[in-house]
Amino acid sequence: MSKITKEQYEFALQRIEELLPLVDDNTPTNDRNSIELTLMSDTVIEYEKEHFPIGKPTVAQLIEMSLEDKKMSQKQLAQEIGVSPSRISDYVSGRAEPTLKIARLLCQVLNITPAAMMGC
Repeated sequence: MSKITKEQYEFALQRIEELLPLVDDNTPTNDRNSIELTLMSDTVIEYEKEHFPIGKPTVAQLIEMSLEDKKMSQKQLAQEIGVSPSRISDYVSGRAEPTLKIARLLCQVLNITPAAMMGC
């Protein structure tokens, strides 16, 4: 597939806005509007992957997001894994990286995959 231009991207975004009210979960996949919506969405996705790549979250971001998801405080996490609350604060702020042992505990307590913790 050739490179998508900014003009094509902007057209696709506008067309998606026009098509969204016409397509819902009950629209057949072979409906013209449904097909066009899929094509326009694919165009937007491809353009955004190239021009607005999303980086992998840092360890600090992973911990922070997981704490929010679990509605857990830094103090509660510190108690769970046996470190001081200030140490958790260091991890969340990015001032310190957890040791392998602590990283393993963070993965278990916060349900973070080891691959994500390792930046994979």
